Amino acid sequence: MHEFRYKGNYLYCENAKVSDLARRFGTPLYVYSYQTLISHYLKIKSAFRPIQPLICYSVKANSNLAILKALVNKGAGLDIVSGGELFRALKAGCPPERIVYASVGKTNGEIEDAIRQKILFFNVESLAELENINRIAKKLNKIVNVAIRINPDVEPKTHKFITTGKITNKFGIDFNTAYKILLIQNKFANLDICGLHIHIGSQITESSPYVAAINKVIGFIVKLKKRGMHLEYLNIGGGLGIIYNQEAPQTAEKFAQSVLPLLKETKLKIIMEPGRFIVGNAGILVAKVLYVKSTPKKKFIIVDTGMNDLIRPALYEAYHQILPLRLTEGAKKTEKADVVGPICESADCFAKSRNLPCVKEGDYLAIMSAGAYGFSMSSNYNSRRRAEEVLVIKNKVSVIRKRETHADLIRNETIPHFHEGL
Repeated sequence: MHEFRYKGNYLYCENAKVSDLARRFGTPLYVYSYQTLISHYLKIKSAFRPIQPLICYSVKANSNLAILKALVNKGAGLDIVSGGELFRALKAGCPPERIVYASVGKTNGEIEDAIRQKILFFNVESLAELENINRIAKKLNKIVNVAIRINPDVEPKTHKFITTGKITNKFGIDFNTAYKILLIQNKFANLDICGLHIHIGSQITESSPYVAAINKVIGFIVKLKKRGMHLEYLNIGGGLGIIYNQEAPQTAEKFAQSVLPLLKETKLKIIMEPGRFIVGNAGILVAKVLYVKSTPKKKFIIVDTGMNDLIRPALYEAYHQILPLRLTEGAKKTEKADVVGPICESADCFAKSRNLPCVKEGDYLAIMSAGAYGFSMSSNYNSRRRAEEVLVIKNKVSVIRKRETHADLIRNETIPHFHEGL
């Protein structure tokens, strides 16, 4: 699963003792395992080898340049959703022909930049967007590849905030509208509508929603062929779940066994957009215990990291396993406690009424499975500096993002000249 394990009484990331990293770099600290990252990418690549898909890692899951570069070097493409992510993708050395661009709200500037960079294609989410891309492509005298993002209206069996394939979600185009668009595709002289795209949600732990969505798309492809319309690509998105607690998500191999026969049937080039599956269990967030507070009702373990560093528990009530970096005699006993941060919000909580090892002030804890949607969703709320990030490759440790300074917090702010009397 991952390269975070105890050796003796100490938690290690590959061959690096995590408590040494905490003392060396300070906390809060994101620690990533290179071997875990790459092995999960290769698991998908191996499972789907018969159809050799283009695996476009979802940049939004974790957009650090070092993470992107490591995957690009292994042959991955990148799935982006903003101009900033395009900038990162290019800085990481990703060939433009391995970049696909989603998002329901691409701006004119973002579209123009991506066209100039000659990305593989846009995943288009509305008729209005299709018309806009065609207009901009005409202005630039370019022919642009696009894929229609289909909303297949399937239940992905995940948290309501991370479902994207229901007709009530903001994403994609229903089948009837997509069909009408394809019937008039000659109207878009500067576009080559060469594919279909689906993405039904995130943290999906079983294959049945994918099977249902792909089957619907196959029926749609058959309908298009009868009208003489042929496509080149099918992008099945991402969303494969990982283990946070007691989940039993499908392996890449089992997922492939379920969907490969269907994908082969399409005879199209397949694109996938995994993010969490690749990076989720490759990262942890290390925190220091500041105080242990007992009240008449419960015990609180107050740590130096907060919802600004990892918002998933506050946003989704998401579960993250919490482990001590050192298994002391005290840590072998358990007590029921809340693990909370310093943010001035009641939602700033990583665990509620959980049986945890007994800890004291100065001890370190690891919040596990924090590689995806951890740092990438972090903020400077309460004017807190964002965490440092380090990458471990066997016994070598590299800082891949320095901790912000207080000066960084106000770098782009200015105080206007206040005239007396205003």
